[in-house]
Amino acid sequence: MHFLKKTAIATLVIAAGIAAWADEPAYRLPGQHSQQSADLLANQEHMDEIINLEINNYLNYVEEEEPEFDIYTEGWDSRSVNPYDPNKVPQTATIDVSNFCMPHPGYLTSPYGYRKRFKRMHKGVDLKLNIGDTVRAAFDGRVRIINFERKGYGNYVVLRHTNDLETVYGHLSAFLVEQDQYVKAGDPIALGGNTGRSTGPHLHFETRYMGYAINPAAIFDFANQTVHTDTYAFDKNTYQEARFFDAKANAEYAAAYRQAHPAVYPAKTSTTSGSGSGPKYYTVKKGDSLSRIASRNGTTVNKLCRLNGIKSTSKIQPGQRLRIK
Repeated sequence: MHFLKKTAIATLVIAAGIAAWADEPAYRLPGQHSQQSADLLANQEHMDEIINLEINNYLNYVEEEEPEFDIYTEGWDSRSVNPYDPNKVPQTATIDVSNFCMPHPGYLTSPYGYRKRFKRMHKGVDLKLNIGDTVRAAFDGRVRIINFERKGYGNYVVLRHTNDLETVYGHLSAFLVEQDQYVKAGDPIALGGNTGRSTGPHLHFETRYMGYAINPAAIFDFANQTVHTDTYAFDKNTYQEARFFDAKANAEYAAAYRQAHPAVYPAKTSTTSGSGSGPKYYTVKKGDSLSRIASRNGTTVNKLCRLNGIKSTSKIQPGQRLRIK
């Protein structure tokens, strides 16, 4: 009898435990990570084929000509945002980046780094967007500068954040915030555009610590639309380096992004069906030249001229269709 009582009590305890566990909320990844997983899994059929066909296009980054003007070196009186004495900037610092929002979900079109062609640094990254797309605050903070620079970033916003970082958003078409306004991570701050020195719509995005232009890819994993870790370890010796950069992952994300936006990126077509051996065409974009179009499409200027009945000195206009094959 004593054994039966113990058994009955044990059964009640286990049953109560199961009931309590059933009432507990289910643990799950944050919503942004769940959405990230869903986005990356969507439209993945034949992804290997897509990557093999498109990877060279996505990794052929555009060396966007950034301005000589640098808003961090002009002096405080000119509304620049770098009042810092570099000698007073610590050698290392740990920065909390856990409360973040991707400024825009567009894929990387031009990375951070030195531009041999222009003989200067590209102090941020360029993200694909279209005119009118929403640009969001990367972290909580206050609007430090709203300005326009005709020969540089066009319309741009600078935010100073509560984690001691500053972020810059360039080539905007419209502002959605005012100077000194406090914003939360994810709040809309502007609309994407093509203002200033720009060869096509994109977001120029910078991350700074006390004037030092950190490689945004050291903080953000653009292929997975998240941050690498909850904290970023700033170091004067390594702040220009990316972390965990994976070219194939970036190509996969770019392909998935384009598939998810068919109205913006229509499928490539030719005048014949079947094997795709028929003529192929290219629509000229702002800033394009015959040599640039030829190099990106695996052909020559002479062949382009012959196919289109033009001369190498002929002027081409945005929106013009050129036969490339």
